Amino acid sequence: MAQVRKRCTNQAKLPAGYKAEIDFAGKKLSYVDKQSGEVIYCPVLVGVLLYSGYTYVEALRNASMEELVPALNHCVEHFGGVPTHTTCDNMKQAVKSANRYEPAFTELINQWGVHYNTTFLAARVRKPRDKATVEKAVDLAYKRIYGPLRDKIFHSLEELNQAVKQCLHAHNHELYQKRDHSRYDLLLQEKSSLRPLPSSPFELKYSVKAKVQKNYHVTLGQDWHHYSVPYRHIGRTIKIIYDTDQVEIYDGLTRIALHKRNYRKHGYSTLDIHMPDKNRRCKESQAWNEDYFLEKAEIIGDSFKKVVERILNARHFTEQTYNSCLGLLRLESKYGRARLEAASKLALCGSSITYRSINNILTNGTDKQLFLTDTHDRSALPRHDNIRGPENYF
Repeated sequence: MAQVRKRCTNQAKLPAGYKAEIDFAGKKLSYVDKQSGEVIYCPVLVGVLLYSGYTYVEALRNASMEELVPALNHCVEHFGGVPTHTTCDNMKQAVKSANRYEPAFTELINQWGVHYNTTFLAARVRKPRDKATVEKAVDLAYKRIYGPLRDKIFHSLEELNQAVKQCLHAHNHELYQKRDHSRYDLLLQEKSSLRPLPSSPFELKYSVKAKVQKNYHVTLGQDWHHYSVPYRHIGRTIKIIYDTDQVEIYDGLTRIALHKRNYRKHGYSTLDIHMPDKNRRCKESQAWNEDYFLEKAEIIGDSFKKVVERILNARHFTEQTYNSCLGLLRLESKYGRARLEAASKLALCGSSITYRSINNILTNGTDKQLFLTDTHDRSALPRHDNIRGPENYF
């Protein structure tokens, strides 16, 4: 106990602006995805200034470096300045190899530290007392943030973090027990000792190349999300530069599209200004259109054409359905025209029609039952002697 008191006393004597501690909370917060109904669990980053106890809390999509870097940016922006030292746990995102005297940090964390002019330190392995202040901050977050939010349902990460901010504001402005000041009051004293923020936040950007599809969209493979570009770029290979918030699309040195990043798999982000005009311009650009898919579907059969019509009308932007229609047409080469038409008849009996539902019918062979029904009259009973007539009843 004497050692614990001594360590806590030494930490309390640290000068203002000297150190901050960061760590992931052991428990996660969650929200419910509106479209799938899936519960998404989010890791939570906690940061605290040792002198004032001023705290920052943010829920992340995941614990990857791509998510951690923007959260660290938000943390120092929340503090209004940068501490001289920043201590973290031996998280794999920051520490490449743990060592009591000389831990090795990842290249990105070193770059972040240089950008914000702060020195990273790592706590010793299995020594939570080396970051006792953030451990206490995590415990308080459970009581004052997790607790008030435990019975509430959120439908996006943004909505969840907005609620976290409200609880965090109340926590930082609440008076310390038996004292006449809060963490925020101490922060006002500490701010002058913090190093100034750089003119721009540290940006972690990625770059990939992709080909513009005939529906004038490109696919960001990391999320499997589709983003629109002006239709005149159909068929060209372009560059996608993206971070956690934005997706920029370049043809050469010219930026041709800018989107807010969307993490919904197989979803579409489409801008009206990227759409080709109907008929002539669409044909000139060699883009897909509704008539193209309906003509192809009519060759296969009436039921298949109805399926394609249903899919084409399923979304606000018809172009977002073209990949599904293309996938359906390609099923003919694998299963044949007759089976594809039979699968379409079965699918039309259901309330929802998608490429996956048709593909599942064909994969499971459910469409073959339709052939049996068509070739055998199951309503007619076979002839045999074990049939009772009127003479058997009184």
